[in-house]
Amino acid sequence: MNVSSFIERAAKLFPEKTAIVFEERQIAYRQLNETVNRLANAFHGNGVGIGDRIALHLPNIPEFAVCYLAAQKIGAMAVSVSPMLTAKELAYILQDSGAVLACTTEDLLPNLPLSECPELRQVLVCEGEGQGHPTIGKWLEKASGELRAADLDRNTPAALLYTSGTTGFPKGAILSHGNVVSNIYTTAHHAGFTPEDRMSLFLPAFHVFGQNFVMNATFLSCATLVMYRRFEPDKVLASIGRDRVTMFFAVPTIYINLLNMDLSAYDLSSIRYDFSAAATMPKEISTRWTERFGRRVYEGYGLTECSPFACYNHDFVHKFGSVGTPVENVEIKILDEDDNEVAPGTWGEIGIKGPGVMQGYWKRPEETAAALRSGWLHSGDTGTLDDDGYVYIVDRVKDMVNVAGFKVYPAEIEQVLYRHPAVQELAIFGVPHEQKGEIVKAAVVLQKGKSVTREEILSFCRENMASYKVPTEIAFVDELPKSATGKILKRVLRDEDAAK
Repeated sequence: MNVSSFIERAAKLFPEKTAIVFEERQIAYRQLNETVNRLANAFHGNGVGIGDRIALHLPNIPEFAVCYLAAQKIGAMAVSVSPMLTAKELAYILQDSGAVLACTTEDLLPNLPLSECPELRQVLVCEGEGQGHPTIGKWLEKASGELRAADLDRNTPAALLYTSGTTGFPKGAILSHGNVVSNIYTTAHHAGFTPEDRMSLFLPAFHVFGQNFVMNATFLSCATLVMYRRFEPDKVLASIGRDRVTMFFAVPTIYINLLNMDLSAYDLSSIRYDFSAAATMPKEISTRWTERFGRRVYEGYGLTECSPFACYNHDFVHKFGSVGTPVENVEIKILDEDDNEVAPGTWGEIGIKGPGVMQGYWKRPEETAAALRSGWLHSGDTGTLDDDGYVYIVDRVKDMVNVAGFKVYPAEIEQVLYRHPAVQELAIFGVPHEQKGEIVKAAVVLQKGKSVTREEILSFCRENMASYKVPTEIAFVDELPKSATGKILKRVLRDEDAAK
C-alpha cells in the first residue's frame, strides 16, 4: 500500500490529462508522475529513507504536491508546516518532528531557524533562488524519472500533521498510509468525485482538509486540481469560469463572505457541488446559500486525528444544521464524562472509531492514551445524535462557557445571531467574571451599510434564547482573527480581552 500509487495509476490511465492547473501552468499526470519519481530518487540519493521526516514548509504551489508524493513514494513521512508560522513556531515543529530535510521557497528561507535544528541536514528550495541551498530544478535534472512506489504495510506512517494547538504546544498526529488511503476512498465515494471533475484548492494544502479531502482524493479520482496560492475572491471567482471548476470546497467564513458579494460579473455555471467543513456551518448561512444558488452546501465533519472525514450530510437525506451521519466504515457515539454512551438527544463528547483514526500523537504516549480510549477517538467536540443517527455539533468542549454553573455552548448563540439581518459574522466566547466564573461575550462584524445598537442585539437574543445564554458584553469589530483555513480563532479573542 502507498498513497502515491494513485499517481502511477492515473499516469497509465490518463497520461495526457491535466492533473494540476496553477496560474499559467498545466501539469499532465504523466509529467506529474515523472517529476515525483525524479524527486523521490533525489531524496533517496541524498540519504532520505523510510521513516525519515521531510518538512514541507511550502505555500499552495504544485511543488507541495510533488514533494508530498515523493516523500510517500519512498516511505518517508511528510511533515506539513504552515508557511504562516513564526521562526519560533517553526523551530518547535522541526525539532519535535526531527525533520532531516526541509522543502521551502526563497521567500520563506529567512524564517528557517537552521541553527536551532541540528537534525535538519538539508534544505531544498522549491521556488525562487537557492541562496546557497540546492533548488528542486537541480535535483530533478540529475535524477531518474523511473521509480515504483514502495510497497508498504498499511500501518506505515505517511504524514505528520500538527494540530492547531488551541492549548499548549501543537501535537503531531501520525497518519498512516492505511489511514489516508481509506479516508480518500471514502471522500471520493460520498462526494462523488469523477475523472471529469475539476476541484478548487485554495484551502491550505498543509491542512488535512486541503491535503486529503481535496488534493489526495482528486488524484485518486484521476480528476484535475485547480490550485491557488490562497483565497483571493476576484482571482478565484474569475478562475472558476475560465478553468471550469466543478467542485467548490470552502469553510463557512468564505461562504459568508461570498453571500455578501455581488457575484454577477462572474461565470459560476460550471460548479455542480459545494462543500463545507473545518468549522460549524451556521444553519442560516447554509439556507441562504441554497436559496440563492439552488444548490445545497454538503457538509462534512472530522478532525486531523481521523484523516479527517468522519460524517457527511448527505448521500440521500439532507438535514439543515447537521453534519450528517457517519461515513462508510466509521462509527460514532456520544459519550458522557465516564465514557458511557448516552441516548439520542443527549449532549456529550463525540467518539469516533474507524480506519481513518490516527495511530497516535508523535512522541506523546500519555496524550495518545488520553485521546484513544477503549478503541475510540475522543474528539473534544460536544454533540448529539437525533433518532435517525444524524450528528449535530454543539461546540468544542474547550469553548463551552460556564456561567454560574450553567453550560453555554457558543455555537447555539451564534446560530441565533446569524439570523439577525445586520450581522455578517460573529464569534461567541467566554471571559472571566468574579461572581459568575465566566460571562458570555460576542464579537460582531456588521454587514456593510448596516447598523445596529448593542441593545438591539441584546433584545434580539432575549427573544430567542434563555436569559443565561444572552451575551453580557457586545464588541463591534471590523474583522475576526482567523487561522489559515479560515477558522475563527476564539483563543485569540480571549487573549485580546484578557490583555485589556
